[in-house]
Amino acid sequence: MNRVLGFLKKEPILVIAALAAAVSCALVPPDAAYLGYIDLRTLALLYALMVVVAGLRDAGAFTHLAHLVCARAKTARSMGALLAAMTFFSSMLITNDVALLTFVPFAVVLLGMTGRRQDLIRVVVMQTVAANLGSMLTPVGNPQNLYLYSYYDLSALDFFRITAPIWGLSLLLTLLLALALPRAALSVALGEEPGVEKKKLWLYLALFAVCLLCVVRVLPWPAMLGIVVAALLLLDRRTLLRADFLLLLTFVAFFVFAGNLARLPAVDALLRRLLHGREYPTALLASQVISNVPAALLLSAFTDNASALLRGVNVGGLGTPIASLASLISLKLYSRSEGAHTGRYLLVFTLVNLALLVLLSAAQSIL
Repeated sequence: MNRVLGFLKKEPILVIAALAAAVSCALVPPDAAYLGYIDLRTLALLYALMVVVAGLRDAGAFTHLAHLVCARAKTARSMGALLAAMTFFSSMLITNDVALLTFVPFAVVLLGMTGRRQDLIRVVVMQTVAANLGSMLTPVGNPQNLYLYSYYDLSALDFFRITAPIWGLSLLLTLLLALALPRAALSVALGEEPGVEKKKLWLYLALFAVCLLCVVRVLPWPAMLGIVVAALLLLDRRTLLRADFLLLLTFVAFFVFAGNLARLPAVDALLRRLLHGREYPTALLASQVISNVPAALLLSAFTDNASALLRGVNVGGLGTPIASLASLISLKLYSRSEGAHTGRYLLVFTLVNLALLVLLSAAQSIL
């Protein structure tokens, strides 16, 4: 029973998705049409990107970058800005959750070494905002982008036209958050710079390029997956198991749920009527309750307005801690740090996120 309760606490979105899929299966009995629900291209790309990024992290690429950048920090404010900028820009390529898993622990160590632990809450909140907003620019920045990019068959140019304007404003707002940090002088002693495994680094950079070729539709997804799996079977077999398989199962469950809802005429008509002309606010509000990835999977089946839905689920990653699963990662990492004040963290997190959500929602109608 303790294991079951522990799993429920750790993977609530998967449990909800599985229950929703099971209920929908009772309404629409399984048949051959179920095979058409699953977006295999999205699942293949997600899996490949997860294992490739895990390999890059093992090679020491991200830690090396963090040391290079933070060695140049002279004040608490500049250090916070650099940490936020690293998280913001890296999330565009390695996804928002991996960016936080990489750079939040580094921030905890760095602030402890410089005696600025009192700034930790503001810095981690900045990093969380940076990851969620920076990742919106590219199809590979987060799971909902990758899914919607594939689902609506968008070109790379069309995708960037939707995301770039609000992303640019997000960058400015993220860096402005650093002004809340003092200009206290720092003496950053990072210690010996960690080495980089060059052979492993080049391997995973090459595989990452293969993934990007698939993203821009130069390479078919079966070929991309075959190359990645074959290379890792030969050179780094253990990394094949480094993907978040529970996230992939969550996607499958929501594919089934959304596919079945679309086959119920009354539900399909109702949701399309409710969404029509309200895609952005609906996606925004749905993200606050079920998080932005499930919101994208569910709502995409009932609207053709890719632009509003894409912007809604990305800006919708702000707000509550569950609006983006990446936000829960940083909350967990902060709560495990020495002297953590989780209640104060949640207060600052909520105030900053709601302020940015309101600002970006007001701006997106103009942009």
